[in-house]
Amino acid sequence: MFNNSVQAPNSGILSPLLGLALFAVASGYLMSLLPLALTALALPLSLSAWLASAYYTGLLLGAVQAQRLIAVIGHRMAFIICLLVLLATVLLMFMLPYAGAWLALRLVAGAATAGIFVVVESWLLLVNDDKQRATRLGIYMLTLYAGSAVGQLLIEPIGIVGSVPFISIATLLALAILAPLFTRTAKPQQVLHSAVSIKELSNLSKPAFIGCVVSGLVLGPIYGLMPSYLSNYTQWGNKVGVLMASLVLGGMLVQPLSSYLSARLNKTLLQAFAAAIGVLAALAIAMANTWLVLSVSLFILGAAAFSIYPIAISQACVNVPAEKIVAITELMLISYSIGSICGPLLAGSAQSLAFKLPLYIALVLASTSVYMLIMASKEKTGRGHLPPTLGV
Repeated sequence: MFNNSVQAPNSGILSPLLGLALFAVASGYLMSLLPLALTALALPLSLSAWLASAYYTGLLLGAVQAQRLIAVIGHRMAFIICLLVLLATVLLMFMLPYAGAWLALRLVAGAATAGIFVVVESWLLLVNDDKQRATRLGIYMLTLYAGSAVGQLLIEPIGIVGSVPFISIATLLALAILAPLFTRTAKPQQVLHSAVSIKELSNLSKPAFIGCVVSGLVLGPIYGLMPSYLSNYTQWGNKVGVLMASLVLGGMLVQPLSSYLSARLNKTLLQAFAAAIGVLAALAIAMANTWLVLSVSLFILGAAAFSIYPIAISQACVNVPAEKIVAITELMLISYSIGSICGPLLAGSAQSLAFKLPLYIALVLASTSVYMLIMASKEKTGRGHLPPTLGV
């Protein structure tokens, strides 16, 4: 048993959301900045896939320890420390523009980001009402993606060369720290928190677990490789910021609908539908011959790809007591991280052959859609091994 927090239904969530929004703007800018800045810093373009995998390896390692950190120092202080660590890695990357240093720093940055995700997700989800959880998760994802979309738009006005981009990102992270730093009362109340047992793990929704892994397999390459793909494999390389913003904007705008449907419809079928839409969008990206078609296809891909993770994590939390929420969000983030580590390397390998990034995404999502349809059929006929409430 761990000392942790549970949130009263009406306790303040402005502090974590404000900090999350500023973090998301900084992170969105940084994610696109790194692969685009490699050439200017005389670093190989192939490093982008390894940087993404290093980051997500750190995300996995951080997710394993996040619950323990929160148990010891609480949500608010854990949030502050993780933001400080992330800020330090940004400044050090500017000071040490070497491949080895960047890989190590992105590993540390991933661990800090895992702490941020687990802190904010569990902070918002620590209520006992499933519909309220779905609503708060929708707000969380909307805030995260809105901030990320704004961050993509900073690429053109601020640029990708010199010290200004890194200083701008560090400044945004410093501002994010102010939200939890000066709002000491906006934190969950302390209660006993318990870990998830092996028996309970076996009862977790398999589609929820697979959905988180697939989300990582797709979003890892989208964040780590899509800017390079748009810059090097399309005619509109000078519009990378706007195109990436279009992708993230799709993920942002779908969140209210995703949250609404997730609370009312079969979550496994929703994941199947989202994956199928993503397949069509990814194929449209590969065949796009105009800027409008490409931007609309990216928007739809974002709507599909970014909706899978919140549906999956909501599915994992169905009928789960509040004291288990931190452990569940940590497990789902670990699942996401596993996919995110493998995704950039698999997609990068596919790009080195005749297959481009959109076709890799289409293949992953097509397989996912088929799997989810099979699982939904088993749930409906009672032939699956899931508890009757899971996936509903």
